[in-house]
Amino acid sequence: MNDRLEKKIASLREGDKRAFDYVYEHTNRTVYFAILYIVRDKMYAEDILQETYLRAFSALGQYTPGTNFPAWLRSIGKSLALNHLKKNAREVATDFDKDSYKYGTHETELPYIFDAAMKILSEEEYEILMLCQVSGYKRREVAEMLNMPIGTVTWKNNEALKKLKIYLSKEGAR
Repeated sequence: MNDRLEKKIASLREGDKRAFDYVYEHTNRTVYFAILYIVRDKMYAEDILQETYLRAFSALGQYTPGTNFPAWLRSIGKSLALNHLKKNAREVATDFDKDSYKYGTHETELPYIFDAAMKILSEEEYEILMLCQVSGYKRREVAEMLNMPIGTVTWKNNEALKKLKIYLSKEGAR
């Protein structure tokens, strides 16, 4: 995956706009879930994801070829997400805004399981769980994206699933 991605990035640098589709398709999920974990709002996460790609491709010359491109994108996305939080820190969310999915509003709807996962898992566990279980990436692919050993990805994925199962079973008992 990395060799082809690097070739497409090189094509983008040379002005081939068609290469963007491939790059986006192979990197957007990891960036999105990293942003979503920080902002915890689907609408803002999608906006920040778009801004991430605009910023990244305007600064493509700063990316060092052969390094971890998805990690570089995630760092840009996380930075934008944190800036968003700082900028909007004065806004106070109402309970309705925070739990809007419970009231049937679709603008910020997050399935209950995603909400539970964001509450109890670390950022890394959440990202691995979303990439492996929701986006359908193989653990090997996730290991490449996150630049960590496959054994670590497997262990963290399994631990995240255990934590989520325990949390959901406790919530069901209430």
